Amino acid sequence: MLGDGVLVLDGGLSTALEEQGADLSGALWTARLLAEEPERVAAVHRAYYLAGARVATAATYQASVEGFVAAGWDRDEADRLVARGVEVARGVRDELAVERPGLLVAASVGPYGAFLADGSEYRGRYGVPPARLRDFHGPRLELLAAAGPDLVAVETIPDADEAAVLVPLLEELGLPAWFSYSVRGATTCAGQPLDEAYAVLAGSGVLVAAGVNCSEQGDVLGAVRAAVAGTGLPGVAYPNRGGSWDADAKRWAYGDPLDLDLVDDWVSAGVRLVGGCCGTGPADIAALAERAAG
Repeated sequence: MLGDGVLVLDGGLSTALEEQGADLSGALWTARLLAEEPERVAAVHRAYYLAGARVATAATYQASVEGFVAAGWDRDEADRLVARGVEVARGVRDELAVERPGLLVAASVGPYGAFLADGSEYRGRYGVPPARLRDFHGPRLELLAAAGPDLVAVETIPDADEAAVLVPLLEELGLPAWFSYSVRGATTCAGQPLDEAYAVLAGSGVLVAAGVNCSEQGDVLGAVRAAVAGTGLPGVAYPNRGGSWDADAKRWAYGDPLDLDLVDDWVSAGVRLVGGCCGTGPADIAALAERAAG
């Protein structure tokens, strides 16, 4: 599935939507557009593919049955909306299939803290038992898998304890997946040492890559070294632009753009999947794709 060389991922869905003028306020963040303006989401996937991304990450990071029900949709419609994120991305992939064969769709699975919409997705330690995390993640994983993605992107996970719940669920699902933590320095955002965090992923039969996303660029190299050493898998890296997250406004105050000079070291450390997260848009991915091709 990964092929040879570096596989270029897309950039921040929220960033590209904001560039379109989309309103991302509210607890559902980008997932709200699956109900109200799916054409905006499709336009972003198209822009990233045309910029050189090989993978479109579906707008399902914040999408959950519980989240949609809390926002006023009934259960059946909530189920359909979770699946719609994958379906929208697949539609764009299929539209471009002749011109750009081999494009992939990844179903995004964000952390439990994203559903809470209180900033805890960058802290972890939610104060809930593992059974609660299983009850939350299990049904949406099943819905996402039924929608037909090529793989699953488990991303921005702040806490190794949440990873310990997710990995068995992924094994039950059986779809290929990458797994990326959010980190600060040499620890997860929840404070666990990275070697311990990546050990949770070791031995999985479905994971195709492990690494880091939505973290400072300067923290990527250490994280991917720990990921590759701890799992034996190819690395995945897609940092944000740094800065600070405003949990109320659902916006980043961004720092510096992606430094392409860092990418060579990430690849040397074992990264095979590389892209951008919050703060990176189609122009950044175009530059990254050109660098990867060269």
